[in-house]
Amino acid sequence: MNMSSHLHELQKKHEALSKQVETAQRSPGSNDLEIGEMKKQKLRLKEEIERIQIN
Repeated sequence: MNMSSHLHELQKKHEALSKQVETAQRSPGSNDLEIGEMKKQKLRLKEEIERIQIN
């Protein structure tokens, strides 16, 4: 997998996770701990995306 396709996959994962977080936050019975973990994972993806784009 080249860097361009890897970056694209990370961006797709980040977007999907973003939608999951939004959906979970709108759900009345959502687990705050799970939402927090999804947000951390989303941040890690964003940081990796930024790191790849800089290099």
